[in-house]
Amino acid sequence: MSIITVRAKCYPTEDPERVKRAILNIFPESTLTEYEDGFIANTASVEKLSELIRNMKILDSARAVLLRGREGNKVRFRINKQVAFVGKLSFVEDRDPPLGSIEVVIEDENIVALIDTIAPSTVSGEG
Repeated sequence: MSIITVRAKCYPTEDPERVKRAILNIFPESTLTEYEDGFIANTASVEKLSELIRNMKILDSARAVLLRGREGNKVRFRINKQVAFVGKLSFVEDRDPPLGSIEVVIEDENIVALIDTIAPSTVSGEG
């Protein structure tokens, strides 16, 4: 079973409800906990994440991000918080955007199979 932990800071200029919405747009089945300067969410479902990757036709780039972020039985990556708020997905690979990002850590005993489920290999970019 997968364990997914999602973290997002809530900066003083941000509406906490919007930060929560950004997380829930990508991980709708999450249990959210508010802490001092943001939110932590826990879930076991990658269904919406996988659906967004397919619908946005970003299988190859998503797979590359997931494989680069693999450390043992974990995958770590960041997504743009503002883009997530509008229900889309954009990976952050370099510097954080002005209002930060959402950090995602996925743990699974068979992480390679899970990556294949989230963002399967394609032939010429076609899934």
